[in-house]
Amino acid sequence: MSMANGKLTVIKYSLAKTKRPISPGAEKWLGKPIPCLDHGFVYLVDYLGNDLSVEQAARVSYGGGTRKVSETRGLIRYLKRNDHTTPFEMVELKFHAKMPIFVARQWVRHRTASINEYSARYSILDKEFYLPEPEILSEQSKNNKQGRGEVVSSAQAEEIRRLLLDEASGAYGLYEQLLNEDGDGNPKDLAKPKLARELARMGLTLNYYTQWYWKINLHNFMHFIKLRVHPHAQYEIRVFAEAMSKIAKQAFPIAWEAFEDYELNAEKFTSPELAILVKMLGNKIKFTPDEVIELAVASGMDNKREQYEMVKKLKLLGIIS
Repeated sequence: MSMANGKLTVIKYSLAKTKRPISPGAEKWLGKPIPCLDHGFVYLVDYLGNDLSVEQAARVSYGGGTRKVSETRGLIRYLKRNDHTTPFEMVELKFHAKMPIFVARQWVRHRTASINEYSARYSILDKEFYLPEPEILSEQSKNNKQGRGEVVSSAQAEEIRRLLLDEASGAYGLYEQLLNEDGDGNPKDLAKPKLARELARMGLTLNYYTQWYWKINLHNFMHFIKLRVHPHAQYEIRVFAEAMSKIAKQAFPIAWEAFEDYELNAEKFTSPELAILVKMLGNKIKFTPDEVIELAVASGMDNKREQYEMVKKLKLLGIIS
């Protein structure tokens, strides 16, 4: 797929055999856009590697590896659990995304990616802007300077939407007036100049759409997702992060499972917090190592190394006698 005059078009390529590692889950999503917000989308353009690529990168330091899925899973989970990040950097994803400009300005703060953005210096932007649904419009949070509070009333939401619509429509009218060109690039009004496109765009509002190609390795992508699917992240960027998570979960199922278990759905405790936990639990709850391992197995923790690591942590808390 590609963009021509701001429109999504399908380009058909002939398929050829490859010696590259293939991910069936990633292949499923290649060129398949997921709609985001009112005019946006994201889709997987290309990828490099699969779960086995993470394992391969880790094992290169001491030679040959194994192709048993159980051992691959065990190694990948060990790497993620113990913050060995480099092997995950050997896998890459490339997305094509279309989002409001204010979302792009948040997104670009993640500097560990390669980006090529649609150029409004070269091309003319479409008249496409983001208009939030009424249930998304909220007041400023009273205790979080970068968060949302209570949803505004339906009457207030409609008034806000009208104001946004009028402002964005008026801004595009000014944009067209400054550009002063028809579909063939000729002046509409010969008495007026054709202002440079890089200047004419100045009056556009931040809810107008831009788009880019975004390439990132799996380690940094996971960091992006952890921050941007969080409930405190802005709703609009969360929509894109959740869409990309859906793709990555199927593209790299073993690595993504480890990410969910050890980062996304996990909590880390600070040194003061651990000290408090020791005081709270150390003298009240006691288990033997065998009892803890039995509970771990019953909970689905079947990896012996992971069981040992948990026993070691619980000993520090005084929970294990």
